[in-house]
Amino acid sequence: MTKTTFGRRNFLAGSSALLAAPAIAQSVDGTSIPGDTVEIEGDLNTTTRRNVSAFRTLDWQPYFDNTRGGAILVDIDSRALHYWSEDQSIYKLYPTSVPLTEDLTRRGRTSVVRKVEGPSWRPTPAMKERNPEWPDFVGPGPDNPLGTHALYLSWTYYRIHGTHDTRKIGRRSSNGCIGLYNEHIAELYGMVQNGAQVLLI
Repeated sequence: MTKTTFGRRNFLAGSSALLAAPAIAQSVDGTSIPGDTVEIEGDLNTTTRRNVSAFRTLDWQPYFDNTRGGAILVDIDSRALHYWSEDQSIYKLYPTSVPLTEDLTRRGRTSVVRKVEGPSWRPTPAMKERNPEWPDFVGPGPDNPLGTHALYLSWTYYRIHGTHDTRKIGRRSSNGCIGLYNEHIAELYGMVQNGAQVLLI
């Protein structure tokens, strides 16, 4: 008879598998405003290498001069989003989906300029040109590629948002946006204020 032991290795392997699961995103209400579009997430039918080995906690000091207004760091390579509250009493680390390719990836400093619960989605002009069959507008709900909440960044078409397609979290699956599980974006949405600093590295 074989004795089964649930040891540290089994626990770490199981935890890594949980962190490797995927996410999605969203937009605003039906009104037409500048930047009310976002690139839809990419095709998941191709094999994608996961990268959870670099999923680790970080200090804010190497990346920000201060945490005034709160600070969000998105590490594209490790597919992780870090959040520090203004007084640094809260630190959160979330797995994300990231852009499919380097040419779709934008790095640098930006900020949260708008928060939307139940966002709507519109394809960008480039998306519509490539995919004329796509709808011009998708309202809030389970078919919306932006999930339940969205943080709009000062860069046109770029968002941090939720996803209803959890296969995307932990993968290179977006056309520019950063995706989180819906429960994670809802939590982040509740903590982040407009004007929060954002750095993508």
